[in-house]
Amino acid sequence: MRILAVNDDGINEKGLQVLTEVLRKQHDVSVIAPDKNRSGVSHGFTMNSPLCLHKVGEQQFTCSGLPADCTIEGCKGALGFIPDIVVSGINRGANIGTDILYSGTAAGARQGAIYGIPSIAISLESKINKWNFNPLAHFVLDNIEKLIQLCDKNVFLNINALDLQEKETYKGAKLTVPSLRDYRDLLEFYTSPNGDTYSFFRGGSIITKPGESTDFAAVENKCISISRINAQPQAIKGVAVPTFTLRG
Repeated sequence: MRILAVNDDGINEKGLQVLTEVLRKQHDVSVIAPDKNRSGVSHGFTMNSPLCLHKVGEQQFTCSGLPADCTIEGCKGALGFIPDIVVSGINRGANIGTDILYSGTAAGARQGAIYGIPSIAISLESKINKWNFNPLAHFVLDNIEKLIQLCDKNVFLNINALDLQEKETYKGAKLTVPSLRDYRDLLEFYTSPNGDTYSFFRGGSIITKPGESTDFAAVENKCISISRINAQPQAIKGVAVPTFTLRG
């Protein structure tokens, strides 16, 4: 298969490099990655400025834009073909539940799904800070056809797993639902000598709502979490419609 690999951490990120190396054992992989770290940019994309694609290796390019831009470039002509699948990651750090809203990794896959291309976002969480990406990369390689079957038009996969210690193996792979997270974020405010106010973001302690079927529970239990995520907004039905006041 022809695979487009993107990420949000940049072309030199080890997770992307390992995933690309592993997938190239059986597939034709092209890489378009941001020219610098673009974590937490959500689904932003570039509209009013030209993008620069810079070739850094065989079938490897940096892009001056955001993760969604990388997918757009790869799916809309930069490679000379439409990829069969888009993979985004492997991200250094989980993208669990509410994280998906903010994640550039998820955006890279979401954009592919919007185009009707099977797309997968892949993230690794580590409690030991060793970042062994190989087991998760090989899981994707060994199961890529099955993962594609779980994709659909406007539906992408969000995969998360825990960094394994030496000689450990995953206990299984589970279909999960995204969990809800409260980040307890903080801002620190400072007033400059000219009277302007500056704020600095300070992340808080994340509280995750428990649930046996959630992505968080699967990862905590050393399983690979696979969530099917809608790429397009979904209307909430079943709400009583009020009578609105209108002015002529």
